[in-house]
Amino acid sequence: MRGSVRRGATGAALAALVLGGGAVACAKSDESPKMTPAAAVAAAAKNTEAITSLTYRMTGKVPETGRVEAEAAMSMKPLAMSMKMNALDQGADGRMEIRVVDKAMYLGGGQAVAKELDGKSWMKFDLSGAAGGPGAGKLPSQAGQDPSQESTYLTGSKDVKKVGTEKVDGVSTTHYKGTVTLDDLRASLKDEDKATREKREKSLKQYEDLGADKLTMDMWIGPDDHTKQVRVRAAADKGPFDVTLTFLDYNKPVTVKAPPAKDTVDLAAMMKDAQAG
Repeated sequence: MRGSVRRGATGAALAALVLGGGAVACAKSDESPKMTPAAAVAAAAKNTEAITSLTYRMTGKVPETGRVEAEAAMSMKPLAMSMKMNALDQGADGRMEIRVVDKAMYLGGGQAVAKELDGKSWMKFDLSGAAGGPGAGKLPSQAGQDPSQESTYLTGSKDVKKVGTEKVDGVSTTHYKGTVTLDDLRASLKDEDKATREKREKSLKQYEDLGADKLTMDMWIGPDDHTKQVRVRAAADKGPFDVTLTFLDYNKPVTVKAPPAKDTVDLAAMMKDAQAG
């Protein structure tokens, strides 16, 4: 397998996981027209811990990968995801499918990848090695994130405001906007329980890894406080991060199957063979 293919696949996977980590869920509350912007945003973020699954569409631009678009379905417990992604600036090699199931992540690139993998079209990353085993590192640690945590970020903003009412995919929504620093977000966690702090810290680390310290966020909240769409922007060390996610459904069953073993190259086994050699 050539080094360029390994780097390209890993880079696309990291981009997809960061974007997948931006998924926002929904909630219900007693929102009324008199609610302040901060209260409306807090109401929409309140029940994220109860979200079990979601499907969404993603568009935007991420550092090093460039323009991306994707559709994904994700289950939080147990962790499972299926995403079809297109890195538009990478031409024919930019199309990729990502599956996370049974503590493993699979990257599939179709015929382009098969040419580099002796006819096999999938690479397997063992997520159970995130603590230090073969295949461990930045990629597996990001794959284990709870993607609903981003929906709490705007609650840490000191300047959140109502922009107006807009339609998103035919749904009437109220548009809110604000900025928040990672330091402010961490400070807002002091009153949370240990489990909540750990999950949100893990989610924040993806932006820290990108070299971003401030986020500009837009949030479109629909009827019954459903978050219909969210946009996250940041000035990262290696370029702009600007991603919009539109939510299509939530709390519906998500089924993800691992690719056939005969079509898969196991990265951990390949690393062991390389070390032995």
